[in-house]
Amino acid sequence: MAGHDFTARIAWTGNRGEGTKRYRGYDRTWDLVTPGGTAVACSNDPRLGGDPALPNPEDLLLASLAACHMLWFLHLASAAGIVVTDYTDDPLGVGESAPDGTGRFVRAVLRPRITLAPGSDVAAADAIHAHVGAHCFIARSVAFPVEHVATYQEA
Repeated sequence: MAGHDFTARIAWTGNRGEGTKRYRGYDRTWDLVTPGGTAVACSNDPRLGGDPALPNPEDLLLASLAACHMLWFLHLASAAGIVVTDYTDDPLGVGESAPDGTGRFVRAVLRPRITLAPGSDVAAADAIHAHVGAHCFIARSVAFPVEHVATYQEA
């Protein structure tokens, strides 16, 4: 197998002047920058003092999982001769938290809404989802089940 390196820069932006001297004295904000990319302002989960207007690590994991699934679905659909004209997903990540504040994802449900060219084989398109998990780098890396519930319409 070939090795792959992925890099990103995470830079805390929440120092209000005294660093972490007081637990409530700093913001849980940070910037995410990937090589050649634009900074994305992020925060912590709002339940842990984060800014609800900014993505948090859990949002980013779920979005990465859904995006990876989408990109592989589009690739496999194209290879199968199935024409996709639109793809939107509102994934759901289900987590649990222990009394000590630790948590984890217990499952994710991808819920893509896919528009196919007229006359497309919906059953063949739907069957592709079962194969995506074997290809998606992120789906192959997470320690929780990933389900999919897709809906289809014709263009």
